[in-house]
Amino acid sequence: MLDFPRWKTIGISLILFLALLFTIPSFLPEKTAETLPGPLSARVNLGLDLAGGSHLLLEADLSDFQTVQLEKMERSVRQAMRGEPGPDDDVAIGEMTRDGGRLTFMVRELTQIDEARERINRLTQGAQMTGQRDWDVSFVDTTRVVLTPTEAGRAVAITNAMDSARDIVDRRVNALGTREPTIIREGNDRIVVQVPGLQNPQQLKDLLGQTARLEFRMVDENANPADAAAGRAPVGSEIVPYAPSSGQEGGFEVLKRQVMISGEQLINAQQQFDQQSGQPVVTISFDSGGANTFARVTTQSVGKRFAMVLDGKVLSAPSINEPILGGSAQISGSFTVDSANGLAIALRSGALPVKMQIVEERTVTPELGADSIRKGALAGIIATTAVLAFMIVVYGRFGIYANIALVFNIFLIIALMAAFNATLTLPGIAGFVLTIGAAVDANVLINERIREELKRGRRIVDAIDTGYKEASRAIFDANITNVIAAALMFWFGSGPIKGFAVVLTIGIVTSVFTAVTVTRMLVADWLRRTRPTSINI
Repeated sequence: MLDFPRWKTIGISLILFLALLFTIPSFLPEKTAETLPGPLSARVNLGLDLAGGSHLLLEADLSDFQTVQLEKMERSVRQAMRGEPGPDDDVAIGEMTRDGGRLTFMVRELTQIDEARERINRLTQGAQMTGQRDWDVSFVDTTRVVLTPTEAGRAVAITNAMDSARDIVDRRVNALGTREPTIIREGNDRIVVQVPGLQNPQQLKDLLGQTARLEFRMVDENANPADAAAGRAPVGSEIVPYAPSSGQEGGFEVLKRQVMISGEQLINAQQQFDQQSGQPVVTISFDSGGANTFARVTTQSVGKRFAMVLDGKVLSAPSINEPILGGSAQISGSFTVDSANGLAIALRSGALPVKMQIVEERTVTPELGADSIRKGALAGIIATTAVLAFMIVVYGRFGIYANIALVFNIFLIIALMAAFNATLTLPGIAGFVLTIGAAVDANVLINERIREELKRGRRIVDAIDTGYKEASRAIFDANITNVIAAALMFWFGSGPIKGFAVVLTIGIVTSVFTAVTVTRMLVADWLRRTRPTSINI
C-alpha cells in the first residue's frame, strides 16, 4: 500500500498541477478567460440565482392545440384522399369543416365509402395502452364522415406536443448564445425556462412567445370584397388579418384554407439584408419535397397571389409573376435586425406544436447573485478554516497531510466543473461547503484505524499500511452509496437540485481520490525520508 513507484508519483503530481491550472480561469474576468487558448478558457458557469437573468413560465394554449390538431388531421385526410376527383385511385370528398372540435366532410361517391373508411382508419392509431384509438371515426347518413379526437388520444397528443415544445424552446434559447439554460417541463402543460446572465429578456420573451407556424396559402381571388369586409368568407376560405410588421396593420386577406406549403418543410432560415432596399429580411429555403411543391404551385398559379402567413397573421401577399423554381423565398416587412434574427431562429428551430403563453416572469439582478456568492464564499472560508484547525489539533502531522489533500480537493472540484461546463447554483455552493466537511471524513477513518493498529502493538509502517488498506474498503463502500443518492437526485430532480447533485458527486469522487491516494503518497514520502521510530497521531 505504501509503495509508490516514480511513475505513480509523477502521474498524481501531474493531475494536481492540471487541477490548479484549470482552476485559474474561473477566478479571472470572463473576457480575460475567453482570450486563453483552448481548454484553458473553460470556467465554471454561474446559475440564475448567482449570475442573475430571467425566469419564465410558459403555459400551453390547449384551445389553440385543438385547432392545430384538427388542421393536421385535415391535411392528412386530404393527402390520403387526394381531395379532388381525378385518377381512379382518388376518393372524391367535399369541403371540410372544423366545428365543435370535430372534422366533418362528405364522400361524394357512395361506391367509395369502403375505400374512404379504410384510408381514414390508417390515419388513426392506438392511444398507448388505453385500448382506445386517438380518433373516433363515424359515418353519418351513409356518406358524411365525422372525426373526433378521443380523450385518450388528446392526452397522448398533448404529452408528445409538450415534449416537442420543450426541445424546440431549448433550441431557440441556445441559439441566442446563452450559457447553461434550464428548460424543464412542469406539470402537463407548462415549461420553465431559466436563462442565467441574459441581458435582453425582452428578446427572449418575443422569441418564446412566437409559435413560428409558417404557411403559404393562395389568396381567394373570387371572394366578394363587400362580404369579406362584413366578415363573411366563401366556403373553403377564411379571413386572415395582416401582421403589425407587414406595414398594413388593420388590413386583411381572404385566403383558401388549404395550405400550399408549410414551415415543416423548411431546412434553413437566415437573417439577411435586401439587396435593393437594404432592409433586414429573412430568407428561407425548403427541402426537396417543399421546393418541388412550391415550384409546381407557382407554375400553375402565375398571375395569381399567394400569402405568407405566420402564426395566423399575413406577412405579405405578393403576386406570382413567374414560377419560383429555386426552392427559396424571402420574408420582408418592418423588421429590425433583432426581430429578423429572432424570426430566423424561430423558423430554423421549428414551429411550436402548441402556442405558449408567458404566465410568469421573474428577473434576478446580478447584485443579488453577487451577494449570494459573497455569503457562500464566506461560509466556505469559515468551514475550511474550522476543518483545517480541527485536523491539525487532533491528528498533528497526519492532519496537515489531510489539509493539503483538502486544498487540492477544492482545486479538483472547480477544475472538473469547468471541464464539464457545469453550472454552479446557490444549492451547489451548499453542496460545495458540505463536500469540504465530508472531504476529511475519509482521513478521519484512516487516522483512527492507524491509532487502533498502533494500540495493538504493530510497527509504525505496518500500522499505517493496515490503516489505509482496511479503512479504504469502508470509505469506498460509504461513498458509493452517496454517489447513488446524488445520481438519483440528478436524475429525478430539476434545476437547483441537479446543481447540488453535480457538485456533491464531483466532490465525493475527488475527496476519495485526495484522501486515499494523495495523503498516502505524502505519508509514504515522509516515511521513506525520515524513517520515524514513533508518531503522534
